[in-house]
Amino acid sequence: MGKIKILHIIKSLGRGGAEMLLPETLKLHNQDKFDFHYIYFLPWKDQMVISIKEAGGKVTCFDARDNVRLMLKYNEIISYCKTHKIDLIHCHLPWAGFVGRLVHKRTKIPVIYTEHNMQERYHIATKTINKLTFNSQSLALGVSRDVTESIQKNIRPKISVETLLNGVNTKTFRKTGISEIRKELGIPENAIVIGNVAVFRFQKRLLEWLQVIKNVHRNNPNIYGLIVGAGPLEEEIKAEWKKKGLEKIVFFSGLQTNVKPYFEAMDIFMMTSSFEGLPIALLEAMSMECAIVSTDAGGIKEVIRDESDGLICPVNKWEKLEKYVQRLIVSPEKMNNLKKAARNRVVKKFSLEKMVVELERYYTEISSN
Repeated sequence: MGKIKILHIIKSLGRGGAEMLLPETLKLHNQDKFDFHYIYFLPWKDQMVISIKEAGGKVTCFDARDNVRLMLKYNEIISYCKTHKIDLIHCHLPWAGFVGRLVHKRTKIPVIYTEHNMQERYHIATKTINKLTFNSQSLALGVSRDVTESIQKNIRPKISVETLLNGVNTKTFRKTGISEIRKELGIPENAIVIGNVAVFRFQKRLLEWLQVIKNVHRNNPNIYGLIVGAGPLEEEIKAEWKKKGLEKIVFFSGLQTNVKPYFEAMDIFMMTSSFEGLPIALLEAMSMECAIVSTDAGGIKEVIRDESDGLICPVNKWEKLEKYVQRLIVSPEKMNNLKKAARNRVVKKFSLEKMVVELERYYTEISSN
C-alpha cells in the first residue's frame, strides 16, 4: 500500500497562527505513511513556504488576488488532485474551506475543515456561505471548545464536528536563557520585558495593550515592551505609540518567521484580545516559559487556569491587566512560578505531538472510507 496523500489548502502562508502550524506539524508527521502537499493563493504572503519545503512538503501557489478569484481556482485544484492522486484534502479558514467543499462536490475526495475562529466574528457574507456549504465536507475540527460550540450553535451541521486543540512543539520552543534580542535592542539584562506576538488587527486591541504598558511604566521605569508582527492597523498603532511617548520603551520587531528569539527576550506575555480561537502564539510563549497575563478571550480560558497557569481577566475588564502585571513586578517569586507553570501546562496538555497523533488518526480513518 502506498502513502496517503494529503493536500492542505489555505489562503496564505504568512506568519499567522494557522499558517505556523503547518510546518510545525509536518516536522512531526510520519512521512513514511503520509505525503503532504500545500496549496495557497496569496503570493506576497509566503513566509512559511521555505520551512514547509525544508520539512518535506510540496508547495504550490495558485495566484488569486481576491476571494472571487480564489474560488475560481477550483478547476486547477481538481486537476492538481488528479495529477497527484490526492486522497484527502485538509482546508484551513473559511475561503479555503469554501473552495475545498466545491472540489469535494465535484470529485468526492474527502475534506476535513479546521475552524480557527468563532462564527459570530465573521462578516455576514462569510457566515452565510459557511452555513450554506458546511455539510459538503467529511469532518470539521474546532481548535477549541468555544469554536466547536459556535459551529454547533450557528450552523447546526449534519456532519461530525470534533474539537482538536491546537498544540506547540515543546521540544523546539524551549528557553535557553540567552537573549540576543535584548542586546540588539539595548534592553538591560535586569529589565522586565512584556511582549506580544500578533497580527495588527482590531481584535488584538494593541492600542489597549500600549495603554497598559504606559500605565505600568509610569511606576516602573525598568519595564519595556516588545511587539512582534505586522498588519492592517500598523500605521494607527504606531501613531498611538508615538503619541504616548513610548518610542524608547516599546519596540516593534516587524513580521518574523522565527519568533523564538523574541520569546526568549520576554518575561511576561500579555494579550488584550477581544476574541480568539486558540492562539498559537500563546502556546509558544508558555512553552518558552513566559508568565501569562491575558484576557479570557475564546480558547484562552481553556488553556489558562487563573492563578495556576497565568493571570486572566474578562475581555471587557482588560484594564485589570495593569494590576496583574504590577503584582508580578513586585513578586519575582510569583512571576517565576507562573513561568514554570505555563511550561508545564503546555507540555502536559497542549503538545504538538498529541495533536499530530489525533490528526493522523483522522487522516487514516477518513481516507479509507
